[in-house]
Amino acid sequence: MRTDTINAGRTAAVAVGAILATGCGAGAEPADPVAATAPAAPAASSSSSSSSASVPFGQKAVRTDLRAAVAAAGLTGGKVVAGLGVPQRPQTRADTGKGRKAAALATRLTPCVVSYRSPDAADPANTPADARRQLKIVLSGLVARGWKESTPPQEEPVGDNGTYFMASYAKKGWHLYARHVAAPSLDRMTVMATEETCFGRLTDEERALIED
Repeated sequence: MRTDTINAGRTAAVAVGAILATGCGAGAEPADPVAATAPAAPAASSSSSSSSASVPFGQKAVRTDLRAAVAAAGLTGGKVVAGLGVPQRPQTRADTGKGRKAAALATRLTPCVVSYRSPDAADPANTPADARRQLKIVLSGLVARGWKESTPPQEEPVGDNGTYFMASYAKKGWHLYARHVAAPSLDRMTVMATEETCFGRLTDEERALIED
């Protein structure tokens, strides 16, 4: 049973790795579909209509949404950043061919990823329950800003005393994945949003680099 729970946690973690590739092509976002199908404004008010045209939903807007939700949850550590934010692999692999390719891919994905990761040195006064409560506030804040739940939240046991929680949301061509890993030696919260149009552009080799 212990092996099964560990495998379940590893499978979930690999899924999150694959999620890193689910987005790119920043700047090519479609305009708001409501605005796109609205009837044309009369010629007399064309200048006013142009000034109020819908702005495409892109990386900047995603960062604004996530920053507001993180602030509302009272999370003072960590930052909402463009890209992956932190190395996904140990620095010792940077000199290997695979490590260099993975780093280059991470750089390429920067324009179409927004991420937040709780700091490595978590507040010792906080408990995993506190972190989960804060994550729920983050997700509620995102829902209030128009993010829709994609799949029901899932929670899996990891090891003897750990849990792995994951939830996913979507908004205007972006997918957001939130996770919380709680274990005796780890209490980590991560939120990552990716633009969906890039995933199909990745080669099999690139996907393997991310899933590795």
